[in-house]
Amino acid sequence: MSETPARTRAKARHRRRRKILATGVPLALVAAGALAYGTDTGVFGPGSARAAGYTAPAWATAGADGFASVDALGQRGTYGGRDGETVTVRTQAELEKYATAEEPYVIVVAGTIRVAPVGKEIKVRSDKTIVGAGTSGQIVGGGFFLGTGVHNVIIRNLTIRDSYQGVWNDKEHDFDAIQMDGAHHVWIDHNDLRHMADGLIDVRKDSTYVTVSWNRLSDNNKTFGIGWTENVATDITVHHNWFRETEQRNPSTDNAAHAHLYNNYLEDVPGTGITSSYGNYARGRTSMVLENSYFQGVNNPVIKDATASLVQRGNVFSGTSGRNESGGTAFDPARFYAYTPDRAADVPGLVRAGAGPRTSIGVADDQQGGTTPKTATTKAATTLTVARDGTARYRTVQAAVDAVPAGNASRVVIAVKPGTYRETVKVPSDKPHVTIQGTGTSRKQTVITYDNAAGTPKPDGSGTYGTSGSATVAVEADDFQARNLTIANDFDEAAHQSLDGHQAVALRTAADKVFLDGVIVTGDQDTLLLDTAAKDRLGRVYMRDSYVVGNVDFIFGRASAVIDRSVITLKKRWNGTSAGYVTAPSTPADRKGFLINRSVVDGDVAAGSFHLGRTWHAGGDAALDPQTTVRDTRLGAAIKSTPWSDMGGFSWKDDRFAEYRNSGPGAGAAGPDRPHLTDSQAAGQEIGDWLGGWVPTAS
Repeated sequence: MSETPARTRAKARHRRRRKILATGVPLALVAAGALAYGTDTGVFGPGSARAAGYTAPAWATAGADGFASVDALGQRGTYGGRDGETVTVRTQAELEKYATAEEPYVIVVAGTIRVAPVGKEIKVRSDKTIVGAGTSGQIVGGGFFLGTGVHNVIIRNLTIRDSYQGVWNDKEHDFDAIQMDGAHHVWIDHNDLRHMADGLIDVRKDSTYVTVSWNRLSDNNKTFGIGWTENVATDITVHHNWFRETEQRNPSTDNAAHAHLYNNYLEDVPGTGITSSYGNYARGRTSMVLENSYFQGVNNPVIKDATASLVQRGNVFSGTSGRNESGGTAFDPARFYAYTPDRAADVPGLVRAGAGPRTSIGVADDQQGGTTPKTATTKAATTLTVARDGTARYRTVQAAVDAVPAGNASRVVIAVKPGTYRETVKVPSDKPHVTIQGTGTSRKQTVITYDNAAGTPKPDGSGTYGTSGSATVAVEADDFQARNLTIANDFDEAAHQSLDGHQAVALRTAADKVFLDGVIVTGDQDTLLLDTAAKDRLGRVYMRDSYVVGNVDFIFGRASAVIDRSVITLKKRWNGTSAGYVTAPSTPADRKGFLINRSVVDGDVAAGSFHLGRTWHAGGDAALDPQTTVRDTRLGAAIKSTPWSDMGGFSWKDDRFAEYRNSGPGAGAAGPDRPHLTDSQAAGQEIGDWLGGWVPTAS
């Protein structure tokens, strides 16, 4: 892409509802360095350290958001048992065997397990994921206990219920659904917790780095307690939970260092036998941020001690009464992780539809019957392993690609061991179904990089590479996937000012059904070229939980591409100046362009120095209809108040550029120079509309 819009259009340039329950993006805003790469765990899909060749299903490898995603106490986010075997359990004995094991496990609960004796809390050791199979996984009459030092635990998609002993304010039976005493890095997600003798969730004794998200909590007295210690130690995120018919502790937060509560729905239904005593409570020396939650019919919806700090913003109170308090100064959650809160008015609908166990999490149908746990498997893929130190069959990624047979009909995983691979890689169009996957525990451990630019002379003297030819990794094969690695172009602009053409692509895709999952794509100008094989060919791309770093037109092309739950990092120019354009779409008139969804756009650059995009009519083609939609995304102060720009004699106002429900200092009100979608328009601009029936699945 040209750096200046005045460049001659004729000059050859080759650049360039199904609402997903995304729950935020971790560690985007800790510092400038974190804005470039952030954490390597959390929602950003950490890479597995398992034996090469194993590909776990997405629900087994998911990582947490919120405070559970933060690197601390020697733990890199929360990803549970993703590095261990996946087993299916149907009895209490089987569940206890694997939950208490030293090794990591993904434990799939298939069916109802009745706990004996009633009230027993099954001990869970570190590095475990315990997940229900669809909506069938139930723990009845008992719960789970995480003791001192237990860490990296995920409990998802379960129903935990019915240890109630007939006494409402029960002081004899400490029967919790989930209790933790001194644990850290715990994610409690999409569960149905109800009707227990004591708490549904107790986060006690300095337990910290905890996220509680998308749960239904109901039919209980003392629902959710946090803290209960003199130390001010707990860091916790509580979001998108449905508290319904719960009397107290919704939650009660005692001496928490950082308690971030957002997008929760607290509902007290009139005419029932349970009446709320209070809603959210900041006790002791708690520092709480409470935002965009919805309180319906709740008595004393928000209360605080005189010693606590509680900052409220954006909450909705409908039919509430009694105390509703705030005061003091708290903290900025975005210093620890990025997140995009939904509007409070939308919370009841979102949470009713999305909280609790989901049918999409499950195990294979052939695992019915029997009492012996079986490993959940997927169809075996062919695996080719790469190690630059010679400990695998292939030393380069390209050598492994070359070994894939032309016209292969099934998945080939190229498992790349940690290291820096200084090479260019091309996956040709006759080699579909290829996955390139880093095998390290961090996406930064496996790096593919090179330094060609558009103006770099080819070694054979046949001219220069051009923009598309400069790509470090070029993907021309359909059904391609990349995960847990970094793809970079480290062309040094300052050292090559004499070159005509500083566009330097890190990744070029010219294929359909491309899934970029938990990767870093980094460069300067023209970092990520999302293209199609031809003007009349469809090219769908889905990128999630990833980072894209650049400065000028650094996401560009004619593909129909979704960038979801990711961080787009703005980078200064080679000379230290701040100026640039995030997107440069060249979309055909009958296609979708770029959708940036539930992400973060920010960087260590000057305020008001970057456009969200400019219209690129490649080759001066007036028939194109470029499109970029940015929605439900946090925009940093670097974004201009007039975020769209003309290019090459074409006005952006004649094409398709819009925002919807963005937040942050770079967001702005709708106006002639800043169009916003209406709600009805936004309903037709969601992920499903872009992908057209394709459901990306990790494989």
